[in-house]
Amino acid sequence: MMLVSRRLTIHVNERQVGDRRRLAEAIRRERDASRRDRLRAVLPALDGGGAEVIADRLGRSRRSVQGWVCRYRDGGIEHIHPPRRPGPAPRLPREREAGFKARLDAGPRPDDGVCTLCGRDIARILEREFGVKYTLDGVHDLLERLGHRCPAPRPRHEKHDPEAQHKFKEESATLLCGPRRSRAACAASASACSSWTRPAACSKAR
Repeated sequence: MMLVSRRLTIHVNERQVGDRRRLAEAIRRERDASRRDRLRAVLPALDGGGAEVIADRLGRSRRSVQGWVCRYRDGGIEHIHPPRRPGPAPRLPREREAGFKARLDAGPRPDDGVCTLCGRDIARILEREFGVKYTLDGVHDLLERLGHRCPAPRPRHEKHDPEAQHKFKEESATLLCGPRRSRAACAASASACSSWTRPAACSKAR
């Protein structure tokens, strides 16, 4: 097995018997154009295709094509693609997520100074108790990933007056009982009559 770059021609043999068939199947299944081009560069190289010809056909550089073929030569089909890079580590360590969720489930503490934990309160808890600093957007992303929702306060009209609401309830209590007495009086008068009258008709007469 060898790879020789002479007159821009690549010579490489199958690393394993049947690699041509496996490469063709992988090309048909691959949906990512960049990853598919890597496979398409190796397949014609197995048949002696030139690096420059393959590069022109794929719209890639000759150096890239040679690099992909070298990766196949050294590691097989599985090594044509570079390993996926891991994403950035979360600020809140995974092993502390359970403790953070338990802290939220327990509700606010007296030293939190609030009756409901909102985004800014949770950010302070994360910094004070868990040693990590989050922006408000970061807090919402963290809560969404952990399956928690930040409670939103109910909207309140600018003219909301608790005292006026209480007074309205006290004064209208007798009015709420009025229809019941009217229906009772209507039923009593109907029973005193010789002819039967529907309560609805009686109420309309009133």
